[in-house]
Amino acid sequence: MITKILDDNSISLIPEESDDLLILRRIIKTGDRIVGTTSRVIKQDKEYSRPDRGDRVKIRIALDVEKISLDNVLDRLRVTGKIAESNNESVPHGSHHSFLIKVNEGFNLIKKHWEEVEKKLIHSKEQKFGFLLIAIDTSDCGIGRLKGTHLELTPNIYSGASGKQYKSNFNIEKFFDIIQRAVFSSLKEGDTIIIFGPGETKKKFSNYIQKTSVGQKHKIQVIEGIDSGGEDGIYTFTKSQSMKEIMSESKLAKVSSIIDEIMYRANKKSRKFTMGFEETKNANQFGAIDSLVFSEKIIQTEDEEKIIEFLNDAESKGVKAYSADSTTDVGLRVTGLGGIVSLLRFPVEA
Repeated sequence: MITKILDDNSISLIPEESDDLLILRRIIKTGDRIVGTTSRVIKQDKEYSRPDRGDRVKIRIALDVEKISLDNVLDRLRVTGKIAESNNESVPHGSHHSFLIKVNEGFNLIKKHWEEVEKKLIHSKEQKFGFLLIAIDTSDCGIGRLKGTHLELTPNIYSGASGKQYKSNFNIEKFFDIIQRAVFSSLKEGDTIIIFGPGETKKKFSNYIQKTSVGQKHKIQVIEGIDSGGEDGIYTFTKSQSMKEIMSESKLAKVSSIIDEIMYRANKKSRKFTMGFEETKNANQFGAIDSLVFSEKIIQTEDEEKIIEFLNDAESKGVKAYSADSTTDVGLRVTGLGGIVSLLRFPVEA
């Protein structure tokens, strides 16, 4: 999330990914004010305008927040409230409006008082960079960008190389050139490129891309031990030990390690973990939680406001809370374990 402090009460914000929308859901409260550009239907009093409908126009408003809700399916945050100010005289002050917060669309958030946990969430030192994963073979190539626990895949690229055609006509540099263009369109500043797959193709592509402008601007790592190309290779890598080793400081590696430790403690009959909301909520009341992971399922199946209050309360006690996206295996594992799990400092009686 891109942030800029405007004054003691105001911050300019631009969410960059779905995780940022969840952070904003935990920060924006009833009574806050949002200033931003939105659209609204305004009936025009013109000679040729239709009397039964208006025109949708862009306006800039200040909205006093009354209700907030997260729409995981559409990747947006809906904020409802009363319009306090606008730059269009046709928009009456005091009328209700829904302001949609979306990825890559900025706004200003004004609070009368910023809580410490809200400042912590806004200025989180969560990884600011991503990883571009390339699973390549002579026949196909999969590309995925991983940021946090969110994995965004592009369609597989196929070389058309097989049998006699491969032996006689196949030009691997043309295949590499197509991949390089796809890589360029997916990369963002600061991303690390990680290349893997069966055979020697990954090393050949690494040598090829290092000679380009992409290779000169980004760190490139070649990984052994992942014997699948394409989309399958991407998913295999995100679940592998190699991922944890080379991406040890990434959010995905940290969350994956927490899940593995929970399963280890469960197998050892330890009581120093929780699964499900009620167990985790109970442990938080005793200050027993060290770290927790939750998926979007917990927000969809439980009362949203109650979950947000719980997460903020836990983090105010020093708990490190991670969200896990269902686009990766760890998110699906957390969903299967009740939507929320935690590691405990000490066991708590049920």
